[in-house]
Amino acid sequence: MDVLRRNNVKVSGSPGRPVVMLAHGFGCDQNMWRLVAPALAEEFQVVLFDYVGSGGSDPSAWSAERYGSLDGYARDVVEVCEALDLRDVAFVGHSVSAMIAVRAAATAPERFGSLVMVGPSPCYIDDGAYRGGFSAEDIDELLESLESNYLGWSATMAPVIMANPERPELGEELTNSFCATDPVIARVFARTTFLSDSRDDLKSVGVPTLVLECAQDVIAPREVGGYVHAAIPGSRLITLDATGHCPQLSAPEATTSAIRAFLRELR
Repeated sequence: MDVLRRNNVKVSGSPGRPVVMLAHGFGCDQNMWRLVAPALAEEFQVVLFDYVGSGGSDPSAWSAERYGSLDGYARDVVEVCEALDLRDVAFVGHSVSAMIAVRAAATAPERFGSLVMVGPSPCYIDDGAYRGGFSAEDIDELLESLESNYLGWSATMAPVIMANPERPELGEELTNSFCATDPVIARVFARTTFLSDSRDDLKSVGVPTLVLECAQDVIAPREVGGYVHAAIPGSRLITLDATGHCPQLSAPEATTSAIRAFLRELR
């Protein structure tokens, strides 16, 4: 199968420039980066893609076996890099993609030069002194609601995840993105996302890493951003003056500025 077609890969910017790969989170697709990608393309070569099962990807390539683990999504990332023969990539991962990036970089370290984690969470469930933001019961209820009525869950949860109630169009956009995802695929991706535990993987990160958190985020609270920052040696933590879990939509200028400044320092 043609990987570039499978993952609906789009490349912009001038060839030969440093490469930035932008990866979306659960229930979304590459369109989530539309307010950030053009500005980055002025300075970098930008690679956008959809994970199999999302957006304009080839749905025939999806299987519950492969995508029942974050490793399956990490394989997507590595295979896109191989198809484009990319090296020293700056990988920008939103939400669960931040942990997918950790696994991809461990699998093919020669492909990745730096990581930017936007709203990362290595584990969503509280565990002893660790605060992920949710109890095990919270996650069980979330998954049960999603599996019993995905469209209803999407309409209820998307505005909460996005926050910014004074800008309801943002919540509506996320709702539409969730609802465009096949419910069967969404159920598997949700379990893969919310039941994953990548805390032990963080110590393997050996490339310059920026952790971007929002001042208020119900999905990845600031305790989580602090944990990720502390767990990755030499990482940098920036708290955006933004609310919600999708700063690339709610605060695109600040998000773009933070990414660009970090990558410029590495050049």
